[in-house]
Amino acid sequence: MKTFMKGAVAAAALAVASPALAQDIIVVSHGQANDPFWSVVKNGVDLAAEHTGANVEYRAPETFDMVAMAQLIDAAVNQEPDGLVVSIPDGDALGPSIERAVAAGIPVISMNSGSDVAAGLGVSLHVGQSEFDAGVAAGEKLAEMGGTSAICVNHEVGNVALDLRCSGFEEGFGGSVEVLPTSNDPTEIGSKVSAALASNEDIDTVMALGAGLAGEPALAAAMDSGRDVNVATFDMSAGFLESIVAGDAAFAIDQQQFLQGYLPVVMLANNANYGLMPGGDVPSGPNLVTSDKAAQVIELSAQGIR
Repeated sequence: MKTFMKGAVAAAALAVASPALAQDIIVVSHGQANDPFWSVVKNGVDLAAEHTGANVEYRAPETFDMVAMAQLIDAAVNQEPDGLVVSIPDGDALGPSIERAVAAGIPVISMNSGSDVAAGLGVSLHVGQSEFDAGVAAGEKLAEMGGTSAICVNHEVGNVALDLRCSGFEEGFGGSVEVLPTSNDPTEIGSKVSAALASNEDIDTVMALGAGLAGEPALAAAMDSGRDVNVATFDMSAGFLESIVAGDAAFAIDQQQFLQGYLPVVMLANNANYGLMPGGDVPSGPNLVTSDKAAQVIELSAQGIR
């Protein structure tokens, strides 16, 4: 990881230090506007555009819709950009569109989701984390904390990355795990977690897959139950980090999504300008943020960087 990150930092430094030619780069993600996670990704994209001087467009469907996302990728290919960044939550649905981009000679970098299928689709490299391995690490940690019965709150069932998080969590946890499907409405998530806790007194662990969207309402539901329940989440929000510091939540898993937005744009700009491209994937996570680390990143999370 250190080797790849050093290379990525060097690429970023070159982009800033050298006069860059204006390049056209399109970013297509599956992240909805109401998800605070994706606003951090876009902050990374925007800063990379500023640093490189590239013309960067960020696009996403209004809902988790693979047909609409494939159409956005197809439209991007038709514009013949100098580089394309995509998330790949469903390789089967998005694969043909991504392969068309590669066949058209457009360099493609995937970010966030798709580490398991990116290379097979011809993508140059992936910036993100192994979702299954991150789930395993979370499960092992919560089992160490005494957990025996858990729910994994999945707010985008069908998103392969989130499904892998839950399956990895189940393997690492070792105890009883039930996947709780929800929408991406925080109110609904809180209600469903409350109902799950009320219907099963054995549940002592809640694993959420997004901090601001699911982690915070899941934690509120657990605290309202009056039960001793360990709540952890993927990703971070200032509110959830404050709960970790206060001892109300267990930990968060940081995949550094700012870098997932920032690094692919920098890499594609350097590729277009200088023919430079890192030689392998860049693992941006996972990093477990526990009470000893949470206070350090609260302000950065509030600023939309962590």
